Amino acid sequence: MIADIISLPFMQHACLAALLAALCCGVMGTLVVANRMVFLAGGAAHAAYGGVGLAYFLVLPVLPVTVAFTVTAALCMAALTRRRVEDTDTVIGVLWAAGMAFGIILLDVTPGYKPDLMSYLFGSIITVPVADLYALAALAVVLCAVTLRHYNGFVAMAFDREFAAVRGAPVGMLHYLLTALAAVTVVLLIRVAGLILVIALLSVAPSLALRRTASMGRAMFLATALNVFFCLAGLALAYGCDLTSGAAIIAVAAATYFLSLLPGLRGHGHGA
Repeated sequence: MIADIISLPFMQHACLAALLAALCCGVMGTLVVANRMVFLAGGAAHAAYGGVGLAYFLVLPVLPVTVAFTVTAALCMAALTRRRVEDTDTVIGVLWAAGMAFGIILLDVTPGYKPDLMSYLFGSIITVPVADLYALAALAVVLCAVTLRHYNGFVAMAFDREFAAVRGAPVGMLHYLLTALAAVTVVLLIRVAGLILVIALLSVAPSLALRRTASMGRAMFLATALNVFFCLAGLALAYGCDLTSGAAIIAVAAATYFLSLLPGLRGHGHGA
């Protein structure tokens, strides 16, 4: 079966997209999970719908408008939740819903062709265009470079923000930088994999990795490896059983996560 899959050009593109998505989500997801920002990343992902609607309403290129809109919405969430920590879930939930509603309303009042926003839920990784592969490759390079540059600060912020600030770490800047990077990652990956799969790749593997490793760096490598497994196993399952690729990948990830909760399979990762 593996030889059959690799021999098909569209599956080659899908596998490459899966590897790049696995790397991006392995690095960014580890930072997001360690900093307890999964819900914020999910809010940014749903707010991206507003950017899509705005782009079609203004007849502008979808990607740059969606990136700008989503980053702005995510930074607003980050600013509001930093000031009112007790209302974090509520603030993100409201902006999450408002972003989606804004996009749908704009599409409703836009004449002519209207994309199906629901198609963004699972995406279509097996039809990824070459241009999106280049965009994902560029994103992977940027994420790795920024992570290496600010690794110590991200680690300190993840485990004790107040202590990190006292020691002179630019916690505020790193918080907003991480939020913006998460928003860009979400937008670029939604185009390839869909909203649900992006959230799964950002949360499941990093959560498993952080429980089983003693450092954030090793957690990033393990999360990337797990995401590669989820994606390739899911693609093989989808090809062999004629299933939707995104749903199959999520099924593999979810099954792995729940199996890890069984007695005797739990890990104990800690430290920086």
